[in-house]
Amino acid sequence: MADTSRERNRKRPHTRLGVVAASSLAGTAVEWYDFFLYGTASTLVFNKLYFPSHDPLVGTVLAFATYAVGFLARPLGAVVLGHLGDRKGRRSTLIASLLLMGASTFLIALLPTYEAVGVLAPLLLVVCRLVQGFALGGEWGGAVLLVSEHGGSARRAFWSSWPNVGPPLGNLLAAGVLAVLGSVMPSAQFLSWGWRIAFGLSAVLVLIGLWLRLYVAETPLFKEAPKPKGLPAGVVVREHWRSVLLAAATRFGENAGFYLFSLFVITYVTTVLKMDSSVGLTAVLVGQACAVVTIPLFALLADRIGRRPIYVVASVATIVWAFVFFALVDTRSPGLITVAVAGGLLIFAAYSSVIGAFFAELFPTEVRYSGVSLAYNLASVLAGSLAPIIAIGLYAKFGTGYAIGVYLAVMGLISLVASLIAKETKSVDLGSAAGKEEEVRASVD
Repeated sequence: MADTSRERNRKRPHTRLGVVAASSLAGTAVEWYDFFLYGTASTLVFNKLYFPSHDPLVGTVLAFATYAVGFLARPLGAVVLGHLGDRKGRRSTLIASLLLMGASTFLIALLPTYEAVGVLAPLLLVVCRLVQGFALGGEWGGAVLLVSEHGGSARRAFWSSWPNVGPPLGNLLAAGVLAVLGSVMPSAQFLSWGWRIAFGLSAVLVLIGLWLRLYVAETPLFKEAPKPKGLPAGVVVREHWRSVLLAAATRFGENAGFYLFSLFVITYVTTVLKMDSSVGLTAVLVGQACAVVTIPLFALLADRIGRRPIYVVASVATIVWAFVFFALVDTRSPGLITVAVAGGLLIFAAYSSVIGAFFAELFPTEVRYSGVSLAYNLASVLAGSLAPIIAIGLYAKFGTGYAIGVYLAVMGLISLVASLIAKETKSVDLGSAAGKEEEVRASVD
């Protein structure tokens, strides 16, 4: 009898917040491992094997262009997967997004190079990149809701912050795997086939994430909520467009900063400063580790003082650090470069600690998946996708990293203005939209 009871408990989907948070974190870490592996490889591998050019900077620009293409598919993923998430459920949609991301990344490990098949090679790379972007467009919103809709308001920022640990953890894994592979094999061997191992490992990580996501229950708020009247994305654009624009604007400093601090810095160190790529990779590893540890700590603070103060301080810090960052990096000191990256990613951690809770608190349950996904990915397209390309273009024109600093400071200023406009949302009830819509709207009116 006891054995039968234990067997039923093992098969029953979990609703405990710790298990749900682990499921969300595992999935986002896997998907961002895939996504950032591509970004890091754009600097080290793809610019040579898929976009050969006599000018290394041109090859890097073309590689980052395909990186940006993935962002263009994210709004489509936000609409389609957001629709499924609001209609069919958070859990099943997240499983689908994870499988799409894993399959496309694993296929990149098998792609022939430009030397083997010519222009078909970068075309196939772009197709895989588009699928990656589509999958990621619906990933973050669902992962955040899986946690926030299971718990109460007292620790909502803390529990909702765990999916946001996924991006730095995924980037940490990607940079770490590439750093290890690059250190244990000669450069020629790594460039020939060693990098493919990192992409192939995605299959193992996907299986782990899939097992965890199959293990948790659908959110109780989704089960209780009425179905949206019409297309969820249409309802969001028609009735909640202010929330979408405000939420997206608060992410400009965070998103642009993250890609500059974690991806572009590797290009800057290797191509501009002519230093070994290990310097940039090591700095990113240390910075991402700091972000992984501090995101939940900042979230605990946000549950005490609110979301808005964290946003405001992080935005001001972005404006200042935009110039400090390049002053430190330009010293060519590995230690100061690490300090520059770690400082930037600590600012990113502060932003990330409140994004999940704040976004969820802006939309009613029946269209929440679509709302948070559209807002999140709008910022990713406008601020994140173009950041590395704009940074390279600014350096090519002005010949100084401080020009890039001005660009990042502007992004931080946009986030600061949006944060000052926004009202505190930590007291918003995430219950069904009935009776809550005016409360949600009041946070942005």
